[in-house]
Amino acid sequence: MHWEPVVSGLRFPEGPIAMPDGSIVLVEIERGTLSRVANGRIEVIAELGGGPNGAAIGPDGRCYVCNNGGFQWHRFGDLLYPGDQPDDYSGGRIEAVDLATGRVETLYTECDGHPLCGPNDLVFDRDGGFYFTDLGKGRGRVMDRGAVYYAKADGSLIRELVFPITTPNGIGLSPDGKRVYVAETFTGRIFGYDVSAPGVLARRLPTDECVVGVGGYQFFDSLAVDGEGHVCVATIINGGVTRISPDGKKVEHFATDDPLTTNVCFGGDDLRTAYVTLSSSGRLVQAAWPCAGLAPNYR
Repeated sequence: MHWEPVVSGLRFPEGPIAMPDGSIVLVEIERGTLSRVANGRIEVIAELGGGPNGAAIGPDGRCYVCNNGGFQWHRFGDLLYPGDQPDDYSGGRIEAVDLATGRVETLYTECDGHPLCGPNDLVFDRDGGFYFTDLGKGRGRVMDRGAVYYAKADGSLIRELVFPITTPNGIGLSPDGKRVYVAETFTGRIFGYDVSAPGVLARRLPTDECVVGVGGYQFFDSLAVDGEGHVCVATIINGGVTRISPDGKKVEHFATDDPLTTNVCFGGDDLRTAYVTLSSSGRLVQAAWPCAGLAPNYR
C-alpha cells in the first residue's frame, strides 16, 4: 500500500475525523489541542490541555473528545513516545467542543464515584449515545485496570459496561450497529461484544468474546470498521494497519514507516481513502483502501 503525505509537524496526532469539506479534524496529544488540517496547514480549534485522545462528531455537531489527562513524554532521536502519568496530570474526562467557537464543555469525569483515569477512544451509535474506552494510566510499577463505558451526549447518563479489561484502546461498531469491537493494546487482541439494546451488552464468557489475538511483538491502538465489516486497527511496534475479518479468520497487515501508527479513519466522497496518524513522527498520511470505509453515524 502506498501512503501519501498529508501534513507533517503535528505533535503526536490521533483521533482523525474526515470532514465533509475535505479537512481532517484531529487531536494533538502532546500539544493538548483539537486541531484542523486543511490544504497542508494546521489550525488549532481548541486548547484542551491534558491529553486529548480519541475524537468523534456527535449528534449535535460538536466534537466529543476522550481526554486522558496527559502523559510524560520521551524523545528517541526524532521520534516522540508517551509514557506514564505526568506530574501535571489533570484527570481523565470526556469533553465536547464547539467546532465554530472552540468552546469546551466537560461532560464526564467519573462513573458511579470511580474517576475516569485515561479515556482513550469513542464511537457514537445511531441513538446518539457513545461507547468509550478507559485505558487507565501507568505510575511506575502500578497500572490501572481498564474499562468500557456507555454515555449520552447530553451529559445525563454514564454506565460501566466492561470491567476489568486489559488496556482497552480502540473501539468501533459493526455496520449494523449490533456489535461493539474493542482493541486491547498490550495483548494484541480484538474483542467483540453483542449489543442487546443501546448501551447494553449481551455478555458471555470472555473466551467467547475474543475475535482474534495476533502473535509476535505488536500492540493494538485505535480502530475503524470498514464497509465490509473488517476491523481495521492501527498497530504499534509492527507499525501499520491490521485488517481483520469479522470472524477473525483473515488477518492482513498494511505496513507504514512509523512504529507508533495509532489511528485510522475513512474519508473522501466514496469513503475509499484511509487517513492514518503516524504519531511518533508527527505525520498524517493517506492511501486508497481496498473497499469503502464505514461512514460514522454523525459526519
